[in-house]
Amino acid sequence: MGGKEAFNLVKHDIENGAKVLGLATGSSPITLYNEMTSSDIDFSNMTSVNLDEYVGLQADNEQSYHYFMKEHLFNKKPFKNSYVPDGSNPDAEAATSAYDKIIEDNPIDLQILGIGRNGHIGFNEPGSPLDGKTRKVSLTESTIEANTRFFEDEKDVPRFAYSMGIGSIMKAKKIILLAYGEAKADAIAATVDGPVTEDCPASALQNHPDVTLIIDEAAASKLK
Repeated sequence: MGGKEAFNLVKHDIENGAKVLGLATGSSPITLYNEMTSSDIDFSNMTSVNLDEYVGLQADNEQSYHYFMKEHLFNKKPFKNSYVPDGSNPDAEAATSAYDKIIEDNPIDLQILGIGRNGHIGFNEPGSPLDGKTRKVSLTESTIEANTRFFEDEKDVPRFAYSMGIGSIMKAKKIILLAYGEAKADAIAATVDGPVTEDCPASALQNHPDVTLIIDEAAASKLK
């Protein structure tokens, strides 16, 4: 249901001239991508810009976000240009400044977001600057733990990522945030009802003029 609702918003924006989509990984947007791949929309004149990528993984690694996006969207619905941070580049300054240039050259019309249990968006963990650009980030223990299920061994989970900053996310014309399940309830409550604070990175969205939250009852269970 949430994926269908998100797809309708994406379709509406494309019909009204959107050319650049900001895309996310993780479980929350998969139903949206399923709707996109089964649709008759042609994305071949559009550009996508992804939020983040693990540092140290090659694009063809099955746990990389490059691979995730190909599996869930791009193999079936190719875009004219698809950008994901280069996690294989060990030079953080070069990798992040190159990605900032991509974002600057491709202003995002509609940004898709998930949210972490600790309120992170992209890999902007608690404490991240609310005006930040793309940078190398250290993943928190809770994020590493949440990602362990995707790897054979906990020690294989990357400890760092390149992530679009909150300041860059906030420049998108429109934002859709997807969240499902009770595990996201505290984060959603802090995002919507709490103060705008680095302690909950997603709370910055309160200052954006056009944000839509698509959440289920479990994720909404702690809203005031």
